[in-house]
Amino acid sequence: MNPLLAKKIMKGVLILEVLGFGGAYVLYHEMDTSQDFRQKMNRRYPSILEVYYKCNEWSGIYGLRERDQETWLSSKA
Repeated sequence: MNPLLAKKIMKGVLILEVLGFGGAYVLYHEMDTSQDFRQKMNRRYPSILEVYYKCNEWSGIYGLRERDQETWLSSKA
């Protein structure tokens, strides 16, 4: 394999990884700061919201899921 081509491929992979990490951070930050966004995620992508709740629970932050569910149920009534 051409060393120049290998270098370009590695650069492309690195850029994709940085973009992926940045996108994941932006998504996490948005879910962390907006209960409305979490509700939207619950309707559209519940598995992603589940990962958000699990990450918080693993880091010792409990009660977000319950608080969200209480708020969403009370707003329906």
